[in-house]
Amino acid sequence: MTTPIEDYGIIGNTFTAALVSRGGSIDWLCLPRFDSPSVFGALLGGPEHGRWLIEPDGPVVRCSRRYRGETGILETRFETDEGCVTLIDFMALPESEDQIDLIRLVRCDAGRVAMRTELIMRFDYGRGIPWVRQHLGGPSAVAGPNAIQFITPVDLRGTPELTTVGEFIVTAGETVPFTMTYYPSHHTGFRYRDPYDALLATENRWHDWSSHCSLGGPWREAIVRSLITLKMLTYHPTGGIVAAATTSLPEWIGGVRNWDYRFCWIRDSTLTLYALLSSGYRSEARAWREWLLRAAAGHPSEMQIMYGLSGERRLTEYEIDWLPGYAGSRPVRIGNAAYEQQQLDVYGELMDSLYACQRYGLETSSYAWDMQLKLLEYLETIWQQPDQGMWETRGEPRHYTFSKIMTWVAFDRAIKTVEQFGAQGPRDHWQKLRAKIAEQIIDQAYDRKRNTFVQYYGAQDLDASLLLIPQVGFLPPEDPRVHGTVRAIERELMKDGLVCRYPSLPGADGLPPGEGTFLACSFWLANTLALIGRRDEGVALFERLLGLSNDLGLLSEEYDPIAGRLLGNFPQAFSHTAIINTAAHLCEIETASAARGDSAPADDV
Repeated sequence: MTTPIEDYGIIGNTFTAALVSRGGSIDWLCLPRFDSPSVFGALLGGPEHGRWLIEPDGPVVRCSRRYRGETGILETRFETDEGCVTLIDFMALPESEDQIDLIRLVRCDAGRVAMRTELIMRFDYGRGIPWVRQHLGGPSAVAGPNAIQFITPVDLRGTPELTTVGEFIVTAGETVPFTMTYYPSHHTGFRYRDPYDALLATENRWHDWSSHCSLGGPWREAIVRSLITLKMLTYHPTGGIVAAATTSLPEWIGGVRNWDYRFCWIRDSTLTLYALLSSGYRSEARAWREWLLRAAAGHPSEMQIMYGLSGERRLTEYEIDWLPGYAGSRPVRIGNAAYEQQQLDVYGELMDSLYACQRYGLETSSYAWDMQLKLLEYLETIWQQPDQGMWETRGEPRHYTFSKIMTWVAFDRAIKTVEQFGAQGPRDHWQKLRAKIAEQIIDQAYDRKRNTFVQYYGAQDLDASLLLIPQVGFLPPEDPRVHGTVRAIERELMKDGLVCRYPSLPGADGLPPGEGTFLACSFWLANTLALIGRRDEGVALFERLLGLSNDLGLLSEEYDPIAGRLLGNFPQAFSHTAIINTAAHLCEIETASAARGDSAPADDV
């Protein structure tokens, strides 16, 4: 049976990440980068597509797991009739991608437990069988540019099924180590790291990093876990943050909405920057901003909605037919064709990101403003064009309301940059243009009879992105049109108390209907409810959403309220950014309300 998405934990080293199942199987790992082909790909198929299993060789009475404090070190505890063992999984934080160390320690806490391990290495997304030989006391595997060395005291042997297996026994007080080291096959070797020294160093570095979180309050645990998750989704050499560690986990089981999320989205930039800056992580925010500026550099007409880890622009999408997909959800896609789409909202998101950096006192870049001026000149020529919208629909272009709102945001932030920070620019012209955009949106995207904004000009359907109207400042929280839009979304886009992106109907987005509720949108609703004075409802929804996290505090992109399970790529940066920002904002509102001594809406926050 397919392992539920919520049964996975993540371990990472800021170059790549692995997913570890509750049963002790590493079912997903791409080497040496997030976007590299997988060596363990069972997540999108079966064990034959690559995995590394360590488990008791017999029935497990009980299994539990946790992260070791505020770190990315995963501990899985197996209790059997003979005793109890803890499997400690982590990736040592490296200096470069020339060597990746994945370390697994089997510690016996009580009794005497028989264990087994099964190792199936399959490069190139489950298709490439490496040449395996014994070297340095353990299996050594080579396939093209990739080499992997295993070092362990356990006797590992090959089988006719091209699998490496081993059995061993641990007794109370004993720990058995396994080290898997990746390095380029053309290198003459690698540097061996003692697994116990690596554990201590990794734990210390994680605790030191987590201690810098400046946010407190009742949701600090969820905030820190989300920050650690964002850190594990960061590609250290460039500062880019991938949307998720996986590709093609379905937005609906058995459906075709299976996308590759191992890239960096401009859209995520503002929300991510706010999360990092508000929680005290200025160096990470600075690195993300510098990635953003490098990626977007060039002619404004060539700006994309997403880029590769290092700012790569060509993210060609193709399907691989030898993987059956998660729970049979085909196709499995590598790359993402949405990079070729025109989405007008990204101009506003980039402008808002750079404005946020200045608001938080992050030193300015020497060339950022010049680039922004060129982007605004170009945006002025295209803002009235239709686009694919923020949800990357694969249907016909439309005049999406949120896209137009974000073009308004682009010029609004430019005006504020001139007024607040002394930048030079045609403020009066921008003010007229901002007013013109707002007038068009109100005229063509606002349904006066229903007192709600709609998904695109002339539409009847709604869109969850409209919840961001007061958050981006297009209208104030107390505006009746904001309240009406929130109520309409509650009526028409909610399923079991959670928010859908838009109605998933035939013809809505160029794809067959069917997807889960979108977790980030549900967090947006919680935030907006608090912003418009319905604070208690916002807090209740927020805490319910936190309860949808798995036992490790991790969320994917979507949720199926009928089956009660996570959907979509995992773990999802968008969802965890929403946790941080919503928690921070709810705490601000609580503080402001307490300072006023009343329960009035915190419209001035």
